[in-house]
Amino acid sequence: MRFSTLINNPADWMMGKGEENDVVITSRVRLARNIESDPFPGWQTAAQRELTLNKLEPELKAIPEMEAGLWQNLGDLSKVQKQVLVERHLISREHAAKSKGCAVLINKKQTLSFMVNEEDHMRLQAMQAGLHLREAYDQLLMAEKFLDKKLQWAYDDKLGFLTACPSNLGTGMRASVMMHLPGLALCDQIKQVMQGLTDIGLAIRGFYGEGTEFLANLFQISNQATLGLSEEQIIDTLSKTVAEVVTQERYARQRLIKERPDFLTDQISRSYGLLKHAYLMESKETLHHLSLIRLGRDLGFFPKSSAQLCNTMLLDMQPGHLQLHEKHQMDIEQRDMTRACIMRRMISSIPAPERPF
Repeated sequence: MRFSTLINNPADWMMGKGEENDVVITSRVRLARNIESDPFPGWQTAAQRELTLNKLEPELKAIPEMEAGLWQNLGDLSKVQKQVLVERHLISREHAAKSKGCAVLINKKQTLSFMVNEEDHMRLQAMQAGLHLREAYDQLLMAEKFLDKKLQWAYDDKLGFLTACPSNLGTGMRASVMMHLPGLALCDQIKQVMQGLTDIGLAIRGFYGEGTEFLANLFQISNQATLGLSEEQIIDTLSKTVAEVVTQERYARQRLIKERPDFLTDQISRSYGLLKHAYLMESKETLHHLSLIRLGRDLGFFPKSSAQLCNTMLLDMQPGHLQLHEKHQMDIEQRDMTRACIMRRMISSIPAPERPF
């Protein structure tokens, strides 16, 4: 598969399917693994990273689910192309900042991506639409078992899997869900919920993970502890907690319908009107309005068939995708103009909002 083929095809999660997909956009599980005989990437010379890369490439490509996938050396990508992979959550921002001796392998459905020589020798990642943490973990487990036969991991009987960052010691696993919580935000309850999640040891991050701001009412919720817990415990605890947040979000949406129907209708209708007619639209503003369009779809203001389009718009409005679409780099004002043009075209395929209550 070529880079252009991957970008021209939507990822599975963009199809708007999956359990609890009105609130949970994606479930993602990541495993950090290192080869026992090689120094961690941060301590390697460029030549050593290349040796590790050459050692891992044939083993990763041999995994059955990665057949006909995209193997991409990061040094061969432009800055914009790397940004597109970050926006699709196929590589991390940290990985995108690297080049020589670093690569990524992505399957055709864009549900699996294996980052080579990021912070660790390998970051194995699975992403599923909706609330499917167990399925994502099982998908990764099959890949890891295949690699177990070929590679010797850096492992300690007391500490578990050894990783570059001590916070990943133990299972080396991060499980996370991307949640859309506009109901809790509009009811001014989001800070209370976030504090509650923090109090029980979960991490809440922005759209692009650690260190990024909260945009479009999207919140990434993940485990913090990896040492002293089994993979099963991490998955089970996070799944139960997320299910409770889903219940709270749906209750908040129903409360808005019952107590503030005019306010809710106005917010959704304003967002539709601005996306349909604006000629300059910066990214934060666009994300805010797309969040309300998605909420409107979930509440019946728009056809259910617009689910995939909502996810597609979420990606197409971002800087990397905009510039790749236009085939040249743009300054901020050019991006704002192009973004508004794309939004006007895409939103026009969705009929005007109709209040369902």
